[in-house]
Amino acid sequence: MTAARVSAGDWMRRQLGIGMGKLPASLVKRLVKVPVNADGEQMAPEIAMLMSVVAKAPDFSDLSPAEARAAESKEAAIFGERPLPMHAVEELRLREGLVATRYRPHASAGGLIVFFHGGGFVLGSRASYDGPVRLLARHTGMDVLSVEYRLAPEHPYPAPHDDALAAWEFAVAHAAEWGVPHGRIAVAGDSAGGNLTAVLAQRLRGSRYQPALQVLIYPATDLAGSRPSNREFADSPALTAKQIAWFIDQYVPPSVERADPRVSPLFAEDLTGLPPALLTVAGFDPLRDDGLAYAAKLTESGVHAELIRESGLVHGYLAYTALSTTSRDAVKRIASAIVRAMA
Repeated sequence: MTAARVSAGDWMRRQLGIGMGKLPASLVKRLVKVPVNADGEQMAPEIAMLMSVVAKAPDFSDLSPAEARAAESKEAAIFGERPLPMHAVEELRLREGLVATRYRPHASAGGLIVFFHGGGFVLGSRASYDGPVRLLARHTGMDVLSVEYRLAPEHPYPAPHDDALAAWEFAVAHAAEWGVPHGRIAVAGDSAGGNLTAVLAQRLRGSRYQPALQVLIYPATDLAGSRPSNREFADSPALTAKQIAWFIDQYVPPSVERADPRVSPLFAEDLTGLPPALLTVAGFDPLRDDGLAYAAKLTESGVHAELIRESGLVHGYLAYTALSTTSRDAVKRIASAIVRAMA
């Protein structure tokens, strides 16, 4: 796992970004317009300032996947959370072509989270998610297995889902040697990783070992339809409608039905018997209503689903914890909710 190099100029950009995030809200409101959504929720002021900068950046959907990954990796290295120390960090080969990193925050594990990063099935990596994964490990006291699943367009659907299942099976097979009881293994992911998590939970229903908890962080649950939040935030600098279309085109082959529940887990006919769920959505996220609809369907199916609505945040806020106290606090809330659910 190798992070992108940071130059002296990039270091200055980081310091400037962190400094901007610490400006008083009253001052930020004089410098940028702070949006209010249709539900009357106000964007966190430091996020509004950050979005004003992001809006001026090149659009990765105008790049090739390789170029977009390089840009995303560099931005993560500049603005990402600086790594918290861990008791142990172990690089693992799960099978040919599939690797992961296991983070252990303390000498013993309070449980295990199998984590799938976001990035629209095209971008993202263990390296770019190193900071937020360490945050989750530290604040839950649990091991986190961060999985480097294969990416589209080189490996379109269903390759990421096959990797997710292989990662789960590896975790179950090795849990005992890591000191983790089988009943204390959760699955989690954000955005595209939330999609992988939801589909995996459905796929494992009725199996001998099911996740104790599924954690869906602003998940993509509907790749076929359009919901009010998709339209309201179509121009969100954090994730535009154009970028969503680019991701889906890279990931879903033309021969695959986008409403297939294995692509869009919201369209599963029956969600009964699934593990308890923790869902978190952001107030200014085009995927907000994906998460809300899935939470409602889980509840209607008799599955316990805790919903956290981060009214002032945008899609991808796990990446903004170094620049935004609001984002950092949101990650801590996820960790606290995981601890409660696993108690």
